Amino acid sequence: MIADTLRYPIGKFNPPEQITEENISKWIAIIESLPLKMREAVNGLTSEQLDSPYREGGRTIRQVVHHMADSHMNAYIRFKLALTEDNPTIKPYLEEKWAEQIEARHGQIEMSLRILEALHHRWTVVLSNIYSTDWKRTYFHPENKKTTSLEHALGLYAWHSQHHLAHILNYRMGKGW
Repeated sequence: MIADTLRYPIGKFNPPEQITEENISKWIAIIESLPLKMREAVNGLTSEQLDSPYREGGRTIRQVVHHMADSHMNAYIRFKLALTEDNPTIKPYLEEKWAEQIEARHGQIEMSLRILEALHHRWTVVLSNIYSTDWKRTYFHPENKKTTSLEHALGLYAWHSQHHLAHILNYRMGKGW
């Protein structure tokens, strides 16, 4: 049970049965605020601390920051594809292999923090201007063979933002950093 709490500190993504405008507004606010919260979460950490895994067998804090930039760049592209094409098939990526690349393991986190700032600013502009009917637009994920609506994807990436932020904040708290 403790391992689950470390792996899923805010629980697994559990979308509401009916997604409302209130959900969408709340999730957009989470996406918009992530870059500042992420910057605050890692503020003052040493290189050694950044290279600490937040749980046994988990990524380091440095890798989590870089993962957020990688994941959310892919998410942004998925949204743009779904807004401009009919149920496009998206390109999956191998997250674990991306996390093992040199810049993810050793690169300065500032580059990914800046990506998150610019990306989330741009993504928030897009999200804030989606017509209500367009939230039902979809993309197809060939790996899991699922079609995902933009409203569901928004909830998922808002959860993803809070999920990894909690990994860092909980780890820092547990270490007394």
